[in-house]
Amino acid sequence: MSAVAASAAVMVPAPRPSSDAAEGPVVDESMSAVLVVGEGQEVRRTRSRRAGPRAWLRAVVWLVESGLHPKAGPWILPVARDLAARMDYGLGLVMYDLEGTARRTGTSVATVKRHVQVLRELGALAWWRHGSKANLNLPGRAYTATATIYAAVIPPVYDVAMGHRLAGSGYEARICGMTVAGRERAAAESAARSEARRSRQPHTGCRSAARRGAGAAPVDNSAVDNRSSKAHEPHSLGRYHRSPEVQVESGCKYTSRERASRSTTSPSPRKVSFNSDGSRRTASQTRASVAITSRVRALVNWTQGEDLRRLDVVLRPRTDAGWDEHMIAAELHSWMLTWRPSRPAAYIRARLAQQATAEHAAAAYEVAEGWDEQEASGTLTASAPGLVRSVLDGLAAGMAAYSARQAQYGLDDLTDTSAAADMAAFLATETTGALA
Repeated sequence: MSAVAASAAVMVPAPRPSSDAAEGPVVDESMSAVLVVGEGQEVRRTRSRRAGPRAWLRAVVWLVESGLHPKAGPWILPVARDLAARMDYGLGLVMYDLEGTARRTGTSVATVKRHVQVLRELGALAWWRHGSKANLNLPGRAYTATATIYAAVIPPVYDVAMGHRLAGSGYEARICGMTVAGRERAAAESAARSEARRSRQPHTGCRSAARRGAGAAPVDNSAVDNRSSKAHEPHSLGRYHRSPEVQVESGCKYTSRERASRSTTSPSPRKVSFNSDGSRRTASQTRASVAITSRVRALVNWTQGEDLRRLDVVLRPRTDAGWDEHMIAAELHSWMLTWRPSRPAAYIRARLAQQATAEHAAAAYEVAEGWDEQEASGTLTASAPGLVRSVLDGLAAGMAAYSARQAQYGLDDLTDTSAAADMAAFLATETTGALA
């Protein structure tokens, strides 16, 4: 059987209720129950809508009494009531608790399984999460399995019978109105409930008859025995039960209608971020820097406990300068931390501030010394040419004396090239003439 065939609905004709049966919901003989099987029992594939515990329990009672399932009977209702008592009122979710349900309802585990299966096939329960034997490894417990969670749902056959109009489909469908037949049915049920309440009220016709009838005999009431009434006297108020006196100030305050209608809540200003150059920071810049920061946090282990946005703010000087995650991670690794900061963002902010202070001090020192980077990078230029010329002349004289001394000892160079002659020739060129 294919998956499509397995998840298809099985059509079972609904039996016609007999005339001698107990009074219950009337089901048309053409109406058929759709037994939900396969993936139709999952929340993401169910055709039933979600519901709270009270509405769900009313729908379950109607489904059981209508005989839409061959195995549904009143013995299922205790299990349904136990599930409804533990359901979440917002989403209608309930934990299965197989053994606990069997213990509370006084049935066996196998019986609870069969009843829950019938509820799933009726479309009244859907799998929210499948349980498993996998251990959750909770602290203090040797073994804890993953629990099964069901969602309370109401099948479409109930909404059709009640005359409900739905908006949407599947699990997220909602009741948006009633059909004409549904309104008539609701009005009839409301009238029947009112009549049943009036019939249950006790008759108090003694005093009413005495009031209405002319010349009626007075009611003979027995004397009240108040011998032990002191034991039931209320507590004394005492000083702790006295209400404080209200201090009413004289005069009145006048508030104009215009001022009274004015809104007292001031709109909260939007937080605007700016770049280092004063321009407004755009959303695309923020997304790009956050993406880089997330990759930096994955590369540097001592930053992984920090908040992503806080880390992005302190790293903006680097991300705005065009640094990628590898360049930023290399700088953070170069700090050679052997400990883990408790607040990585604050530590990074302090280190970057120290670096900025040191760079500013070095730049100020270079300005004070008259250092010109462009001039210093020029070809054979110097701020004091006479000094450079004297140094070069001294080197040439020293090399000449050294070469002469080596020749006296017979320690000539292995090559015919003379360093002293090369130095003298270099000093005689036009390039060094400017140093004279």
